[in-house]
Amino acid sequence: MDQTATMPHPGGQPGVIRIWLQASRAFTLAMPFMSVTVGSFLAFYAAHAFPVARYVAAVVAAMLLQAGANMVNDYYDYVKGTDLDNWESPDAFGPGLVIQQGLLSAEQIRLGGLVCFALGSLIGLGLVMVCGWPILVLGLIGVLGAYFYTAAPLSLAYRGLGDFMVFALMGPGYVLGAYYVGAEQFSWAAGLVGCAMGLLCSSLLQANNLRDIDNDRKHGKWTVAALIGRRAGRLELIICDTLAYVLVMVCIGLRLIPWPSVAVLLTLPRALDQIRLVSGEGGAEAHNQAMARSGQLQFEFGLALVAAFIVSWAFGW
Repeated sequence: MDQTATMPHPGGQPGVIRIWLQASRAFTLAMPFMSVTVGSFLAFYAAHAFPVARYVAAVVAAMLLQAGANMVNDYYDYVKGTDLDNWESPDAFGPGLVIQQGLLSAEQIRLGGLVCFALGSLIGLGLVMVCGWPILVLGLIGVLGAYFYTAAPLSLAYRGLGDFMVFALMGPGYVLGAYYVGAEQFSWAAGLVGCAMGLLCSSLLQANNLRDIDNDRKHGKWTVAALIGRRAGRLELIICDTLAYVLVMVCIGLRLIPWPSVAVLLTLPRALDQIRLVSGEGGAEAHNQAMARSGQLQFEFGLALVAAFIVSWAFGW
């Protein structure tokens, strides 16, 4: 896309840190943070292990990979013409939009993403040295999946695989990885809880893709929503949310996680609000609100699990 299509920022040039935070889509970094935190505190509950330095390293590495993925995503969506030039449009909510606002060039965004990937990978290698080869395997899958989410030649999000990649990487990938970093072993509990967290991350992506169906189809970005249509896409979102709660209840029933984990049910109103917003005719603004609810839901759902693990450890449940 022609760089002359960018529009200057109306409020003047913001500071460098603010620009790069915007470019990283800092508001999305809470998702990897919470997935890693859930895995780490599950390890704390199950194995009575919480190596703080490893936890911090895992969180920082996950957030750097997410920031890198966001920037590479914005770069490829921009050069392919998928992202809108009118950054003030409600349909443009989600991407960093620093290219469209003239704050950074497309090449700067691409290089910024690569730097984030490099830094996250270096921290990950440190964890590999401490924890062993399973972290190397998970890390390689995470880095390659995050980069090729939109990057050529795979462009997974353009081939209907975006939902699965978000689910796999931000759910079982992060939770299992964090659990292993803490306990140095895997567990069925971490895998199933990770799937629950991943389903909620995937439902956020689906809210975004439901809004963008027409634009994505126009530019050949065949997301799951673009492939199956609005009605089926809404049903997918509802199924993702429902299965997240079901998985936690199954884990409780099988005594894989402690019974106070039922606290996740306190987040049901947030899920119902998200579903209401995507099911109406509110257009882009309603879907943007649904995306915000999705992020809040994943964070609060994870926070309820973390609190349950800590309380259960303290009382020996």
